[in-house]
Amino acid sequence: MGRHSLCLLGGTFDRLHAGHHHLITTCLEQSDKVQIWLTSDNMAQLKTSIVLDWDTRKKDILDWVVSEDGNDRVSIHLLENEVGPASTSLEADSIGCTPETKPACEEINSSRKRGDLPPLSIIVVEHIVGPAGEIISSSRIRDGEIDRQGQPWLGEAEMYLDQRMPEILDDELKQPFGTLHEGPESRPEVAMRRAIASISESSPKLIAVGDVTVQTLVDMGEIPDISFIDGMTKREIWAEAENLDRELFAHLSTCSNPPGLITADLKLTTKVALLNSRPTLIVVNGEEDLAPIIVHLLAPIGCAVIYGQPGKGVVVRITSQETKENCRRLLDVFTKEL
Repeated sequence: MGRHSLCLLGGTFDRLHAGHHHLITTCLEQSDKVQIWLTSDNMAQLKTSIVLDWDTRKKDILDWVVSEDGNDRVSIHLLENEVGPASTSLEADSIGCTPETKPACEEINSSRKRGDLPPLSIIVVEHIVGPAGEIISSSRIRDGEIDRQGQPWLGEAEMYLDQRMPEILDDELKQPFGTLHEGPESRPEVAMRRAIASISESSPKLIAVGDVTVQTLVDMGEIPDISFIDGMTKREIWAEAENLDRELFAHLSTCSNPPGLITADLKLTTKVALLNSRPTLIVVNGEEDLAPIIVHLLAPIGCAVIYGQPGKGVVVRITSQETKENCRRLLDVFTKEL
């Protein structure tokens, strides 16, 4: 088959990833030019509320295209319906798709036939799979499983390792990892109200770490989706820890995590808790201070992790690709516990 003149591509292209790169590249290899019809924000929001906005998705594509020296052959257009120009275009002679969207392309050709237009050649591009043999997809990236190259943020083998924090991370981990909302230590609800107000209503989960943090939220009528407690505050036994009403939580889990460690027990317990649809309380035998590192690596994009900063207030960090990259960097410095 000869080279095509103009190929149409349609889609959301959220969190542009290796699979998207392969799709665009394949269409460019077979066509002189490619028009990418990028779904509008209104259409994309029907998929998920945490999809990136249209301008960001457009910029991601164009930045990548420029890096691949194809900037004069790719153009981006606003797609406001399921079909776009494909059924009526007089310029296009091909359309790109992945295997599961091929039927939609065939339906477009049926529509073109009814309109006395020639059919579009359908360029079917297979999915790219990651190291574990699973398809790289935007949904898996949003779910927090993998990065944009398909690499898992926390590999299966690593889930079963105990890892020790090196002393060189002491100073870094004492600093707030997120946005600090200040308030008096004697009235933690002051900072907590500001923290809660800063979190988007579309956040998939609210995850609280620390006894005082959890108790303050509960007292305010905010039951976190996941709560980590260890009966301590400032590394001393907290007398009020027993006041927490555990019946407010649908699921109760326990795990062992000695000071300075991130254990397999903590990782596996966190992974299960993230799958629960109702509030989960995790009681840590040891310390929960390092739990946010694992939470961010396993949690879906957009989750809010909240914890107290002694003497200062409350810290909120939203799980994002940047957050995951930073937590991955930190965990890479940990040593395997024998």
